[in-house]
Amino acid sequence: MDDFLVRALLGGIGVALLCGPLGCLVVWQRMAYFGAALAHAALLGVALGLFLHLNLQFAILLVSLAMSALLALMSRRRFLSSDTVLGILAHGALALGLVLLAALPGIRVDLFVYLFGDLLAINRADFAWIYVGGLAAMAVLLRIWRPLLSLIIQRDLARVDGVAEPRIRALFFILLSVVVAVSMQVVGILLIVSLLIIPAATARHFARSPEAMAALAALFGVIAVSGGLGMSLVADTPAGPSIVAVGAGVFGVCAALTRTRA
Repeated sequence: MDDFLVRALLGGIGVALLCGPLGCLVVWQRMAYFGAALAHAALLGVALGLFLHLNLQFAILLVSLAMSALLALMSRRRFLSSDTVLGILAHGALALGLVLLAALPGIRVDLFVYLFGDLLAINRADFAWIYVGGLAAMAVLLRIWRPLLSLIIQRDLARVDGVAEPRIRALFFILLSVVVAVSMQVVGILLIVSLLIIPAATARHFARSPEAMAALAALFGVIAVSGGLGMSLVADTPAGPSIVAVGAGVFGVCAALTRTRA
């Protein structure tokens, strides 16, 4: 295969391997809307990166971290529910990003690339960012896996056992921010959450333990990336939406099979 196809496939697989286990944690905590809020804020990171001449992934990571901190701060003030705060921050950041992109002098921005990704255009710098950032995130995830799992299963008991909930949750928010930053090139801002949720939801049909579900979610993510990239090359469809479409199709087939067996 051509060099760009190999980079696209390996880059997509790297993101899928990271999104699988992290997506399980998102599903278990019912935090899909939080992931969507971070993804919407990514467009503001793109605008700031272009304006300040920063690496776009780095700018997205900074904005996502700021969004996480702002959400944690606003959630403590009990005058608004969490979903309301998420809606305000997500759509406010998205709108501000669009306004800034429109106001950038002399810069023409292809929004389709940022919104839906362009896996076939991945370069060596993007590839390095995916694997360096992904390996660092995976190391942190392995470190906090058990404490975070105990917080999800039995929060009060985990506190009694000495689990530092604020620190663990802060690290989890950082990991989500890293995923948003590294996934933008693969599936785009609007479809990042799909790569987190769909493989994890598919794995839920077969897994008998949290670790098995995380491994299966990573596997289904790899299948979605490989199949979507193949569809893109054969049918000349956008790579990002093709990946999500294949993932959704696999989920539908698995759901039908498990229902038939039941």
